[in-house]
Amino acid sequence: MDGGDKYIGRILDNRYEILELIGAGGMALVYKARCHRLNRMVAVKILKEDLAGDDEFRRRFHTESQAVAMLSHPNIVAVYDVSRSGNTEYIVMELIEGITLKQYINRKGLLNWKEALHFSTQVTKALSHAHSRGIIHRDIKPHNIMILKDGSVKVADFGIARLLSVQNTLTQEALGSVHYISPEQAKGGHVDARSDIYSVGVVMYEMLTSRLPFVGESAVSVAIQHISAIPLMPRDINPEIPVGLEDITMHAMQPDLSLRFTTAEEMLNDLEDFRKNPSIVFNYATAAPNGRQAAGSEGEQETKVIVPTVMVKTGRNAISKPEKRRTGVKKPEMTSDEYRAVSKRASNTSTLVGIFFVVVFIIVIIVFMWNYLLKDIFSPKAREQIEIPDFVNRVYEAVIVNDLYKESFTFKTPKYEYSEEFVEGLIIRQSPAAGNMVDAPIGGSKKNIDLTVSLGHVPPEIMPNLLNMHYSLAINELKSLGLGLEIIDEPANSDENNGYVIETIPKAGELLERGYRVFLRYSAGPEIDERVVPEGSTRSQIESFFSKENMKPNFIYYADESPKDTVLFIERAGQKVTVPITLDVYLSLGPPEPEETPEPVETPEPEETPEPEETPEPEETPEPVETPPETGEPTETPPETGETPEPPEPSATDDESGDPLPFH
Repeated sequence: MDGGDKYIGRILDNRYEILELIGAGGMALVYKARCHRLNRMVAVKILKEDLAGDDEFRRRFHTESQAVAMLSHPNIVAVYDVSRSGNTEYIVMELIEGITLKQYINRKGLLNWKEALHFSTQVTKALSHAHSRGIIHRDIKPHNIMILKDGSVKVADFGIARLLSVQNTLTQEALGSVHYISPEQAKGGHVDARSDIYSVGVVMYEMLTSRLPFVGESAVSVAIQHISAIPLMPRDINPEIPVGLEDITMHAMQPDLSLRFTTAEEMLNDLEDFRKNPSIVFNYATAAPNGRQAAGSEGEQETKVIVPTVMVKTGRNAISKPEKRRTGVKKPEMTSDEYRAVSKRASNTSTLVGIFFVVVFIIVIIVFMWNYLLKDIFSPKAREQIEIPDFVNRVYEAVIVNDLYKESFTFKTPKYEYSEEFVEGLIIRQSPAAGNMVDAPIGGSKKNIDLTVSLGHVPPEIMPNLLNMHYSLAINELKSLGLGLEIIDEPANSDENNGYVIETIPKAGELLERGYRVFLRYSAGPEIDERVVPEGSTRSQIESFFSKENMKPNFIYYADESPKDTVLFIERAGQKVTVPITLDVYLSLGPPEPEETPEPVETPEPEETPEPEETPEPEETPEPVETPPETGEPTETPPETGETPEPPEPSATDDESGDPLPFH
């Protein structure tokens, strides 16, 4: 958008914030705006300054706009507000997301007759509603008919065209509208509801044939054709058009007001009848030429003698010739000599005529061969050169009907493309390029010219649904729209699948235009919470510290001499971990309690007790075998290894201490 636009950024009446320019017309600029009071997007039409300075024009602007604001119909663009902010006069309207019927025709070309019937019916319903409230549109044309995404139609600018009647001139600027005006409008006469009906007929003609009924180099020439010329019948251009629909179209386009549909309701009824029965044929009354009464009209007529006629067929048309009656005396029959003489003369005459035609044919062949074949061979000379004109930035429709160009050039079916530089209908490119010198056409041949025509600004697209799509694929899909979008991708912590889109701005289904900034917010996985594992010396400290850090201890007891519940070891102590987490904490069981009677098997004495031969006592005690007992009892078996030997019982040779007595 133009950064120098003084309206963009302004807030009218502390309510409507102007965002961007979306259209321009002969009397106003149209902006996209936000209504802060109702938090909705609207269209604001601001009156141009040269018109806003006219007090009479401003008064009529308010009167007409307020009248249109009273209309309420699904096929009419709603007017919300009419106001003034300082020196700025403006209208607030419904913001339509769609394209004009003109753009649709340019894009698609020839419309199916069912589409044409669908659009015509909705436009006629809108007119019927407006006419019933005394409001005439005066500027019905495809540019003022909006097609929404669901295929419905809304008519814009009701009653506004009447304001331009103060200018009342047919200049080149009015060329877009003059193709659709009624004859009475072209003559500057009285305008009523039937003028809108005529314009609807022209729109139907264009939809059904993909061409306008009248074209010309200037608005004046087109207006004159509306008054005096007769267009080709639609079925002569497109034979697939049903007869009944052609009847309705041409009846709406009747230049004579008395023969046209009287009301939009009447036309709507016939459209509905045709929709129910496409084979229906309407027998509308037509005026006789040169002011004569139509066939079947009442009134006295002069009695005339009816002359018998015979039909003589020439080509496609039959020509009526009056039959001459023979009168007088009957001529006598010929004699044989007379008959032979007449036959001979007739034969000679036929021979001469045949020779004459043969000679003429030979002459024609020679002339043709000389002009197109032999002349260049026997008398070659340089062909005349002509320069290719510059067609770029010119109106396509004006170029192709220019008689001067049609003599030398043939214009192929143009290519259409959107352009931010050229308005709709202007030529963007040509081939051959302007200034090239080419041979002048001869013998009816013409130079082919390829033209590329602008469709105007790229129409807004709809933001696609990119949720749950990987952000890289989402970026590719946005780039494929060809709108030069500024795409910003932002990661965000989320439990959704990593790398998948979780939010878009604008949201799916919202309007998306060239150069918009689009935000893609995609999941970067859940947020990572890292904490340092705390340390402590007791179980109670660990429980307290861990709970604060969103950690859970798994206590494991281990035998140790430390006091019970003393912390021996903490898993990953002092390190960073992702929480929540469970960590092992080793605690002391405390010192073992003393045993009252240790079981032999439980004490390590058997392993640590020295062998019997290492103890001193067995060495000092004499072996029993060496000292024969006095009693003569058998010798005891030595104790097994690992057992403590029982001390021998005292004998007569032992003293009270139990030690053996020495020999004397």
